[in-house]
Amino acid sequence: MLRLNDLLPPIRDNLLGYDLLIILTAIGTLGYFLFILLYTGKVYSTIYTQGYLPDDVDDEEPVVQTRADLKKMKSRLRNMRETSEKYYTMFVTLTGIFPLMGILGTVISLIPMVQDIQNMQGNFFVALTSTLWGLVFAILFKILDGTLYPRIEGNNRGIDEYLEKLESKLTELKKP
Repeated sequence: MLRLNDLLPPIRDNLLGYDLLIILTAIGTLGYFLFILLYTGKVYSTIYTQGYLPDDVDDEEPVVQTRADLKKMKSRLRNMRETSEKYYTMFVTLTGIFPLMGILGTVISLIPMVQDIQNMQGNFFVALTSTLWGLVFAILFKILDGTLYPRIEGNNRGIDEYLEKLESKLTELKKP
């Protein structure tokens, strides 16, 4: 029967090996997730400035007063949307590599087993821990993706609504 004391040295050794690469990649991906979260907050606050919704633009000082202002605002909002989508795409790509990294760790660990049958137990243990870390982080980031995607989609809908309101406001301002 395997005891915890028997498992700790191989876990420690593997943590300093390939598993460390998976963990460092996960830490970087988490940092990137937080960066995107802050950016989507910036987009949200741009769309819903000063705490009022686009429907209430009529009650405030117009954000745009000329066609040039409108073009500038449209360009800024479209750029924010494109940047947000690029960031999100990169996040999804990063989160998709964790199962692959786990499988790669498994394969790297199993290849020497063919050459050295005596060391099979140790290599198999390393293979399984790499797979474990890859799956753990894939699941974690899939959950985080579930919180990020609706936020980005909501911002995209808000940008569309906001642009429509700005366009109609500008049209109203030009009427005598």
